[in-house]
Amino acid sequence: MTHIAVDIGASSGRLVIGDIKNGKLTIEEIHRFANGFTERNGTYYWDIDHLLTEIVKGLAYAKTLGVKRCTLGIDTWATDYVLVDQEGKRVQEVIAYRDKRTERTIEKITKHISKKDIYEKTGIQFLSFNTLYQLYEEKKENLEKTKMIMTVPDYLGYKLTGCAVTEVTSASCTQLLNVKEKDFDQDLLQLLSIEREQFPPFSYPGDMLGYVRNEYFPDYDLPETKVIIVGSHDTASAVAGVPAAEKNWAYLSSGTWSLIGIESDAPIITEKSLFYNYTNEWGVFGTYRFLKNIMGMWIIQEVRRHLTKDYNFGQMVDEARKAPPCKQFINFNDQRFFNPDNMVEEIQKYCRETLQPVPQSTGEIARCVFTNLAILYSLSIDEIESISGRTIDSLYIVGGGSQNDFINEMTAAVSGKTVFAGPSEATAVGNILIQLIAEKKLANLQEGRNLVLNSFSIKRFDPRESGNDALKEQFKQAVFSWICTEYRLHKKN
Repeated sequence: MTHIAVDIGASSGRLVIGDIKNGKLTIEEIHRFANGFTERNGTYYWDIDHLLTEIVKGLAYAKTLGVKRCTLGIDTWATDYVLVDQEGKRVQEVIAYRDKRTERTIEKITKHISKKDIYEKTGIQFLSFNTLYQLYEEKKENLEKTKMIMTVPDYLGYKLTGCAVTEVTSASCTQLLNVKEKDFDQDLLQLLSIEREQFPPFSYPGDMLGYVRNEYFPDYDLPETKVIIVGSHDTASAVAGVPAAEKNWAYLSSGTWSLIGIESDAPIITEKSLFYNYTNEWGVFGTYRFLKNIMGMWIIQEVRRHLTKDYNFGQMVDEARKAPPCKQFINFNDQRFFNPDNMVEEIQKYCRETLQPVPQSTGEIARCVFTNLAILYSLSIDEIESISGRTIDSLYIVGGGSQNDFINEMTAAVSGKTVFAGPSEATAVGNILIQLIAEKKLANLQEGRNLVLNSFSIKRFDPRESGNDALKEQFKQAVFSWICTEYRLHKKN
């Protein structure tokens, strides 16, 4: 039996074949395709039909490679949703989370239910694009036509199999699930004028969804395909693929977003975790992902897009190494960097406004981005230790960003933690591990992680006595000097 991971991110998607051979996990990408949102009449949309077609094309190609029977798992980004009517058709096209319609929605909702109450119910961080806020801004006539609300991966599975479910790792990111009741929160649904029955039944990683209905796709010769529920939120699958064998580790899933946190058996919901905006996303096999979102490689992707010369990412790292030490301290989690018209100009504008040296060359801009991300990672580790009461000895960086040795070295230096980097394909790996567990080829997740550790090259970066840890203090003074005062006022109120 062949196992295929469908892994779709904000800029691309792919189908990856994986299996255990000679005691090691092998993976091979067999189909890659572009993804991205487009703007129409002031609104950003995904092309969901394109994604479905590319999945089917990839399965057809697998058939030409000799794959007659396979399992399939789908993971994508979270928070965005599809509205489906009584006839199984979309009510409207899928709006992308970077759309500007929810910029002020948190303020609107917290006039009805306080941030504290929402956080105590859900344990989920406040991000302007969470599904809660998107649905609040949804047209009421669209919701009235809606029979089913599905996340993007659940909708893709539905279109392949005809089976509708609500997979929990993605559903938790809606900020609509009550962590105590293990179900959608009635107060929040009432605020949105949505009924619980509009969400299909829950499913969990390792469950079987159904078989691909080949008759739905008469133009393609497809293998017999059993669809397995995996961590359909790509971060859930990425964390499943972390090759950690020891205790006291944290993870950083580094891609468009940087998601840094720990795996926990229970949610961590405290005054402190609310203040620092940490989230408790549901993970695979009953775990929780206690983490923080950091803007991540989106920053450098957008920088590259607006440079006058066409650099690849390796060249940008080389330019950063040649540049002088960074003298700019920037909080890239500021909303202004979420989707600016021009990232290079926005960085330079921020520096001018804060009376800091303005980076000009490609190397200076890239080094500024990488340095500040490493500082943000290090500060997050400090926060996680403080909030959770755990000591973190090592940080596992997985995903595409794990290939950036410069930022890995700096993260080790600034944080004082040992950094392990790889695999870069952790999301597809974690997706396949869950399929292997479902098919009884692996006993449990730890056996899968041990397999990953023995199957891929993992780089190690040890902290050095370099003085770079002083960067963290400089950053605090330049950017977060207000935080202690704000926290004291928060506790007082």
